[in-house]
This record gives sequence, C-alpha cells and structure tokens, in this order.
Amino acid sequence: MLLKNTSTHFGHISVLIHWLVALAVYGMFALGLWMVTLSYYDTWYHRAPELHKSIGICLFIVMVIRVIWLFISPPPKALASYSPLTRIGSKLMHHTLYIVLFGILASGYLISTAEGDPISIFGWFEVPATLTAQGIQADTAGVIHLYLAWIVVVLSLLHGLAAFKHHFIDHDLTLKRMFGFNSDEK
Repeated sequence: MLLKNTSTHFGHISVLIHWLVALAVYGMFALGLWMVTLSYYDTWYHRAPELHKSIGICLFIVMVIRVIWLFISPPPKALASYSPLTRIGSKLMHHTLYIVLFGILASGYLISTAEGDPISIFGWFEVPATLTAQGIQADTAGVIHLYLAWIVVVLSLLHGLAAFKHHFIDHDLTLKRMFGFNSDEK
C-alpha cells in the first residue's frame, strides 16, 4: 500500500484527503444553500447551521493537515506530456483553490462567532470566538462566504473538467493518478 506520494504517483493519503475535501465542499455547499431557505419553524432551522459549522471546522482541520502533508509528501512531478502552460495553469488552479477554501473557512468562522459565542463541534469540543463585536462582521463575512463558496464550486468544476480533458482527449494519466491508480507515466 502506497501511503506517501512518489515522484510519479499520489499516495493513498493524498488521494483520500483530495476526495474527502471534494465531498465535504459539495456537501457543505448544498447544505448551505438548503439551510438558508428554512423557516424558523422548520425542524432543521437550528440543526442545519450547527451541522454546517461542525463540518466546517473539521474541514479546516483536514485542510491544515493537507497543507502539512504537502511538505511531508510532495505531490508527484507533472507528467512529461504537460505543456508549460498546463503546468502553470495547474499550479495556479491548485493555489487558488487552497486560498479560496481557506477564505471560505475563515469567513464561516467569522460569521459563526460574530456574537462572541464559541462553535461547538458535534458536542466534542468548542472553538472559541476570537474576533467579536466588529459591527457588521457577520453580514460582511456572510457576503464573502457566499461569493467564495460559488467561486470554489465553479473552480472545482473547471478543475474536474480539466481532469476529464486529460483523460478523454489527451489520454494521459492525470485522472488515474488522482484515483490512486499505479500506472506507468505517459
């Protein structure tokens, strides 16, 4: 079992983190869109935001682990078939996705703690509020959170389309590598 990345393959930990984050981001996006439609008398009016906050903090922890893992186990080198533009575009997309994801998580934290209340994570532990009483903190962070959420969804769809392009048009190993398949380089 290949846990760490090699110069040509993604290890199982990187693959697991990648798909776990993707699943969480889309699940959180759907949950966020749904929960803002709930009325005060809906059963999930209070539960949905609590779930959203808990998953968000867990996602933050996973993202920190992911960044640390990049230093412990650097990603494989780009395929030899990649053009210079593809290499630059790939790095730019990955860095942008990281920045936008951390922006979403930070703005979500600022929304949730605007009134000084800590965030309870599934009742296991609490994350304290650090920045409070900042006037319109929740409103401003909410607008940022919404726009960044849409941006990460659009960027991740483009990211996925690029992977399909590599697989179906270029016939290279980009998509297979992200599923953890151990194939020879093309």
